[in-house]
Amino acid sequence: MYIEAPKNTIQKSAEKVFEFLTDLQNFEKLMPDNIDKFENINEDRFLFALKGMPEIVLQRKEQHPNNKIILGAASDKLIFTLTTDIVVVGEDECEVTLSFKGEFNAMMAMMIKSPITNLIGTLSENLAKV
Repeated sequence: MYIEAPKNTIQKSAEKVFEFLTDLQNFEKLMPDNIDKFENINEDRFLFALKGMPEIVLQRKEQHPNNKIILGAASDKLIFTLTTDIVVVGEDECEVTLSFKGEFNAMMAMMIKSPITNLIGTLSENLAKV
């Protein structure tokens, strides 16, 4: 399953956006209003839960300075990644695209498609506001 949020133009340099997102504690500021729990486990992992959903632990898998950050599930039970692509548009402007890629059976994919689409959409919108 692949879901991509609409591309957002952000009035900050790619470097500043990258620095903001590599501090995983900042993801709490991007979460939707229906967040039930957020816990920074260490500099490479955080846990979050939305109301009515199970807790999810994300960990940093890869990062490429000023253009890409890949977070992934810390559990082997659900295999997925959340990728942030940052493209320089100008000195103080960049485009950011969030995408979700996961390996799920058809039933699971059907159940989580809408909540995941809403989550990455909200993360993307809130990033543009921060």
